[in-house]
Amino acid sequence: MANIVYIATSLDGFIADKNNNLEWLHDVPNPEGSDFGFADFMDRIDALVMGRNTLDVVLSFDCEWPYSKPVFVLSNTMKEVPKGYEGKVFLINGDLNDIVKDLNTRGYHDLYIDGGVTIQNFLQEDLIDEMIITTIPILLGGGISLFGSLDKPIKFKHLSAQRYADCIVKNRYIKA
Repeated sequence: MANIVYIATSLDGFIADKNNNLEWLHDVPNPEGSDFGFADFMDRIDALVMGRNTLDVVLSFDCEWPYSKPVFVLSNTMKEVPKGYEGKVFLINGDLNDIVKDLNTRGYHDLYIDGGVTIQNFLQEDLIDEMIITTIPILLGGGISLFGSLDKPIKFKHLSAQRYADCIVKNRYIKA
């Protein structure tokens, strides 16, 4: 069982720019149309856990629903799933430790944790087992930071680094 972060950041550690924009992610040259290992990662996981803001971002993309796995959305304010996403998106709230235990009991053992606030909250509760962080060679100078403050340090061990498209690096870490 693992709670896994899979995300891209700028060199200065931001996951969105100062306007909450993600367009800078599309500046990476990709002549072969590679997914940079994302499909293999998705094969590993049983479900996604994301915050409402991340759901809103995903819903704003001009594409088909990108996930074949169940998506559990953390929200204290959403009362119903957006129309057309019933059976794909499920609302959850409460204590993160209890949520993870409940999802594990329901057969969702390897969870993809996505979204800045959600990742920070999982880290605050020491609930992240692995991080796969792809660094894009751009300095944004501000925006939404991947990491927030922690009550105590959490140690990770570097497992691997992969270079893609001659410009991005995907690093894999596990909790030490």
